[in-house]
Amino acid sequence: MKRIIVAASFALIVPLAPVAAQQMPQPSAPGTVIVSSLRRFGNQYAGWLMTAFDSVPAAKYGYKPTPAQMSIGQVAAHLEDANYSICGRMSGLAHPMTARDSAADTVKMTWPKDTLVARLKASFDFCKTAWDGMTDAKLVDSMPGFAPGRKIVRATLAVVFVTDLVDHYSQMANYMRLNGMIPPSSYPRPKP
Repeated sequence: MKRIIVAASFALIVPLAPVAAQQMPQPSAPGTVIVSSLRRFGNQYAGWLMTAFDSVPAAKYGYKPTPAQMSIGQVAAHLEDANYSICGRMSGLAHPMTARDSAADTVKMTWPKDTLVARLKASFDFCKTAWDGMTDAKLVDSMPGFAPGRKIVRATLAVVFVTDLVDHYSQMANYMRLNGMIPPSSYPRPKP
């Protein structure tokens, strides 16, 4: 099973390495081409998410398209928790918990926009630190999986982090469009 997870993780990552090496400057540390690619995509989506949450008016943080979906405030609170969980687990870094961290999601989603945005930004800063010590060689390290007794490789968490950001950015982009707003990925590109 472990070999299948490793193969699946690298089947997603390895094709990016030659493209990343051509499109971006060579990484400063040897052995970080794959990590640099994942980090670059994560940073792009983190930036778009922060811009999206900054640009949505505070009055819209309770908005959700249907009763079954998360509100914008819930998405922000969920992302904060997910960032600390995934990046902490991936890197072995511990996020020092505060009393507010243990608040229920139903409480967090009602916090003011400024609080949610500041906490989300702090979680992305934590993730940047988590990525700092990462190398391609560390991506194959075995670690406890999501189910008791199961093992995964660190690459799984790296891919989960990036895909979670992509998923929630898509969600925010749709929410913004439904409210007549333009999502950050659709902003006009600067001319070269």
